Amino acid sequence: MMDGPRSDVGRWGGNPWQPPTTPSPEPEPEPDRRSRRGGRSFWARCCGCCSCRNETDADWGPEPHGDRGSGRGRGSSSGGRRPDSRGSDSRRPGSRASGVNAAGDGTIREGMLVVTGVDLLSSRSDQNRREHHTDEFEYDELILRRGQPFDMVLHLSRPYESSDHVALELLIGNSPEVGKGTHVIIPVGKGGSGGWKAQVTKASGQNLDLRVHTSPNAIIGKFQFTVRTRSEAGEFQLPFDPHNEIYILFNPWCPEDIVYVEHEDWRQEYVLNESGRIYYGTEAQIGERTWNYGQFDHGVLDACLYILDRRGMPYGGRGDPVSVSRVISAMVNSLDDNGVLIGNWSGDYSRGTNPSAWVGSVEILLSYLRTGYSVPYGQCWVFAGVTTTVLRCLGLATRTVTNFNSAHDTDTSLTMDIYFDENMKPLEHLNHDSVWNFHVWNDCWMKRPDLPSGFGGWQVVDATPQETSSGIFCCGPCSVESIKNGLVYMKYDTPFIFAEVNSDKVYWQRQDDGSFKIVYVEEKAIGTLIITKAIGSNMRDDVTHIYKHPEGSEAERKAVETAASHGSKPNVYSTRDSAEDVAMQVEAQDAVMGQDLTVCVVLTNRSSSRRTVKLHLYLSVTFYTGVTGSVFKESKKEVVLAPGASDRVSMPVAYKEYRPHLVDQGSMLLNVSGHVKENGQVLAKQHTFRLRTPDLSLTLLGAAVVGQECEVQIVFKNPLPITLTNVVFRLEGSGLQRPKILNVGWLLSLTTKPVTRGG
Repeated sequence: MMDGPRSDVGRWGGNPWQPPTTPSPEPEPEPDRRSRRGGRSFWARCCGCCSCRNETDADWGPEPHGDRGSGRGRGSSSGGRRPDSRGSDSRRPGSRASGVNAAGDGTIREGMLVVTGVDLLSSRSDQNRREHHTDEFEYDELILRRGQPFDMVLHLSRPYESSDHVALELLIGNSPEVGKGTHVIIPVGKGGSGGWKAQVTKASGQNLDLRVHTSPNAIIGKFQFTVRTRSEAGEFQLPFDPHNEIYILFNPWCPEDIVYVEHEDWRQEYVLNESGRIYYGTEAQIGERTWNYGQFDHGVLDACLYILDRRGMPYGGRGDPVSVSRVISAMVNSLDDNGVLIGNWSGDYSRGTNPSAWVGSVEILLSYLRTGYSVPYGQCWVFAGVTTTVLRCLGLATRTVTNFNSAHDTDTSLTMDIYFDENMKPLEHLNHDSVWNFHVWNDCWMKRPDLPSGFGGWQVVDATPQETSSGIFCCGPCSVESIKNGLVYMKYDTPFIFAEVNSDKVYWQRQDDGSFKIVYVEEKAIGTLIITKAIGSNMRDDVTHIYKHPEGSEAERKAVETAASHGSKPNVYSTRDSAEDVAMQVEAQDAVMGQDLTVCVVLTNRSSSRRTVKLHLYLSVTFYTGVTGSVFKESKKEVVLAPGASDRVSMPVAYKEYRPHLVDQGSMLLNVSGHVKENGQVLAKQHTFRLRTPDLSLTLLGAAVVGQECEVQIVFKNPLPITLTNVVFRLEGSGLQRPKILNVGWLLSLTTKPVTRGG
């Protein structure tokens, strides 16, 4: 059996998350804000020209509480009162049936301009939702993208007159303040601050049509909405109504928004597409998962905003996509902050869901919103899939990216250091750096006003908890352009991500005196392929070129050495040996789980003299995270190569030899080392390959009609010579099928079992 995993994975197996404490009692009402505003009237605060209209009233009566049920600032993370399904607070000043006058007693005087109702034109079929590309959200509330105008209709108690004054108000957070952008006042017919303004487009009878312009820098979130009026007869405030709450999101369609994306096909794919592909396996044997992002499903938007509340992110900072994406990278994992998903790489998932079983984000996010508990369990592709859902839901163009042969640098050397004994057998107790067969993270698109010019565009965000950043398990956003050029001093977390995609493997051999010497540097072993789903199709898109210059080019070597010069071993390249007469290549057949296999090593003598190579092969099983078990098969052979000749060394491996060592998401790791007798050249290479499992096939039986059940046949072939038990299928589809579990039971060995289900 395998040795125990190294300590760097152990912290993922055990999680410091604790259940939320007993819900706290209802908070005390906030103190009257009039005491903090020096008695200045509403119109004095929003419009100086109106401040002298009525000197006798100090304010317009009770103002709304900014309190929101979806979170209570920093205190919410310790288990405050749970939000209702709408994510809004039931404690509202006044009622939907009564107005509020200046005295605050609800008396409506004759001649006052009373707002009897508001039509936000918020249905999914209305123009607002369609123009803002939010008509797919399964919500009845108004959902807007900032920096873009929208229309509304105010229903009044009498016709609107030119002497009347109307102002719209939007509030968010516990203590809304104009200066922080959490209390927005928009006088109708006058320019507001920061791009906010409202204009009358039509006044007809007792209806007033308005066009409202939102700021391209507005805070994102769920705002309370009210209207204030002032006339000769007095002042009126429309009471808050939960049906009139407004969601505001980032806007990649708005050129003034720093998340703006120029290409429409990018916006369709990276913002609006609800399904995708996530890739895994190895570079030579790529597998893919269909993933249901479901960012428009009912409840998901509230869950995304609840994540920000749970972290205690200040509302005033929620207009900055750099800060928002960094918080999301911290909160999608549960470490530090009781976030969405508990990571688990132990192989024991009995207390939750096996990460391989998830097929989408919706069930995970709704469970977190509903219970407040972190969801067990996730691994890198699950963290990335959920992150894509959250960021797309909030309006950021985001894609899920897979990096094959992804390095995990634990000592900030910006190299992958692998240690061997005198016989070139791996010293696992020293090999803290690891190379993951694949690692999945996210790219999101934005300008970076906090960085020098030229570092906008794609930014890496990684929610998988690997190393801490400023003491917290989060990563990014990091400019891909800075990664490409080795500029590891750029924030955030560039050294770690650079090492993941473009560090070198440095092989160290223990000497007779106990010291270690560099015997080989493998330059093309890390970040060998970086892919994402293509725009508009289910094909793969190779994006390696945006992360790194062509391997071996002068620009790529400069980037690597620039980065390494800022690491903990800046002189690592000064001790390299240069003799490379013999070339080595590893070949592994496309093996299927349950079958015997053969691995081959091809040696080529590129010199004009004979070469003698002593070759060692060590085979072990490895988690996809690069954590390896003990060697279960090895082979040693001496090969004599004539000048210019090649030879092939093979090692057969039977199923019965590797079966006891198999692990979830595991692969085979072949360590090959050699020593050339004539010139002392050292050969070293690690080769990872996976054992493929058969694909699922889905066949639609009959026509699919909207609103009617249809049957789908699922076919899976068991490749093993044993019967599979407790077989479970999980199904999910945006707008089609809520997460559903099918318990199949058993699958006989080497048989095909069709499963037909309606739904």
